[in-house]
Amino acid sequence: MAETLSKQDLIVGVDLGGTKVLAGVFGSQLKLVANSKISTKPERGYAAVVERVARVVADTVDEADLSLKQVRAIGIGAPGAVNPDSGEVIFAPNLRWKDAPLKKDLEKILGIPVFVENDCNVCILGAHAVEYGGRPRHMAGIFLGTGIGGGLILNGELFGGFNRTAGEVGHMVIEVGGPKCSCGNRGCFEALASRTAIFRRIAEAVKGGGKTVLTEMLGPGEEYADLKSGDLRKAIRKGDKLVEKIIEDSAEYTGIAVANLINIFNPEVVVLGGGVLDALEDEMMAIIVATARDYAMAGTDKGIEIVASKLGDTAGITGAAVLARRGSKA
Repeated sequence: MAETLSKQDLIVGVDLGGTKVLAGVFGSQLKLVANSKISTKPERGYAAVVERVARVVADTVDEADLSLKQVRAIGIGAPGAVNPDSGEVIFAPNLRWKDAPLKKDLEKILGIPVFVENDCNVCILGAHAVEYGGRPRHMAGIFLGTGIGGGLILNGELFGGFNRTAGEVGHMVIEVGGPKCSCGNRGCFEALASRTAIFRRIAEAVKGGGKTVLTEMLGPGEEYADLKSGDLRKAIRKGDKLVEKIIEDSAEYTGIAVANLINIFNPEVVVLGGGVLDALEDEMMAIIVATARDYAMAGTDKGIEIVASKLGDTAGITGAAVLARRGSKA
């Protein structure tokens, strides 16, 4: 493997999430060579997370029987508001970071050029470049995970807005006076439909006397938030009406968010992804599409595709690899 890949075509993509860090080594034509993951453990603080990112990068390169010296660049998708010019994470509530110099600190540890973008901007880059071959002029993405993020491609380019922080669709207020969000506001889309919000609603329902098979899945001392998105799918397929209703509500909120993007930006394609949607595509997509069509202004959604990304769990690392490849060629 090491003989066939040169420094000219070897890239590492990193998907830094609130729960896990996924890294992938990519060769020419963005071919995934190896990948691995590690838990994020944000409660240990910024420096510890940076060390964990560096460790998973090194481990993934080693897994591919390669050396860090062969890596041309590293791309990272980080949650929250990012300044891609400086590589700083301005604010990441799910990591509890503020003004974190991620690029500088990782380059110091690894000795390789690092390019940082918002994680969902990176996901839309990956979907646009790999799934759609860079064709759509206007494209929007919504990614449902621990939190909710989005990304925008306008006129064929990633759109960052005035402060380079555009695309924070998770913080559109959908329900005035709704539940408190990690960003400090109330009623954000993220506080209503993210994985965190779904498990919070389940826990609240159980406290109020609701019944769910998820209770049987919990080990001693475990909380609902310790369960995975796949457990929600299992519960629904076992006939769990409480979980089914909460997932339907989340899908409707997501459909409203899609309609808002259609009404404001009118993209050719709206792509959806993230761990929640990957696990629950069959249960959510039809509701999302129907709700979006209902809420979009009459005629504005004509010909617009609303689809689930096929990249699945590799969307973040693939997009990060696209970011690194473009940045290292600049």
